[in-house]
Amino acid sequence: MGWEQTRMQSLQPDPAARYRNVLEALWRIIRTEGLWRPMRGLNVTATGAGPAHALYFACYEKLKKTLSDVIHPGGNSHIANGAAGCVATLLHDAAMNPAEVVKQRMQMYNSPYHRVTDCVRAVWQNEGAGAFYRSYTTQLTMNVPFQAIHFMTYEFLQEHFNPQRRYNPSSHVLSGACAGAVAAAATTPLDVCKTLLNTQESLALNSNITGHITGMASAFRTVYQVGGVTAYFRGVQARVIYQIPSTAIAWSVYEFFKYLITKRQEEWRAAK
Repeated sequence: MGWEQTRMQSLQPDPAARYRNVLEALWRIIRTEGLWRPMRGLNVTATGAGPAHALYFACYEKLKKTLSDVIHPGGNSHIANGAAGCVATLLHDAAMNPAEVVKQRMQMYNSPYHRVTDCVRAVWQNEGAGAFYRSYTTQLTMNVPFQAIHFMTYEFLQEHFNPQRRYNPSSHVLSGACAGAVAAAATTPLDVCKTLLNTQESLALNSNITGHITGMASAFRTVYQVGGVTAYFRGVQARVIYQIPSTAIAWSVYEFFKYLITKRQEEWRAAK
């Protein structure tokens, strides 16, 4: 789903890559570029996602418990949940940022890259290693509030749908989906700026600026110059649609393995 989000967030798209909605984008991309075109860049995302999410949830669980014991002993603290999510994001994004850069460059309309190795080599040779982290500060600026909203919303909904905090797949899926949708909509302007920093979209660059766009302030300024206030919300529908299943699956899988591991540990202790 990230491919049409990247395309729809383009500030000055090629006339052949202008889409009115997600379904039109999907249909036209498959029809003109082939059935497998939307899958381009998926392998690099999958490679980075494993270690990134392992760091993410391990850090979150540890910090959530530690901070909750300090802020609200014996209870749940929304401040602790938000703070733990923010710190976990630092590790997650450090692992995922290079993969995001490669994925988005491969997903742009008329992208010259057909293989991940081609894209990595070209970016390294032409722009240097720093290009893989050019959007890192903006990524953090976007993901820190995203994850703070995401985790606090999830834990808030769990208090209502699953107050006993037992393993309940339906509540985990519903809470995760709602939390992802709320956080995604609220942080879309930052995601538009991140996409511009990652892709260095040539038509936008040719419009107003020379050289590379570096930093969030420059990206925000460019987005406004090219498309006005509405440009900050390009692709909001695609972003929300992408995050709903993504966060629902992530939380349900995480809660399942957390339940499984906890149960095994309890059985092991009982057998001693």
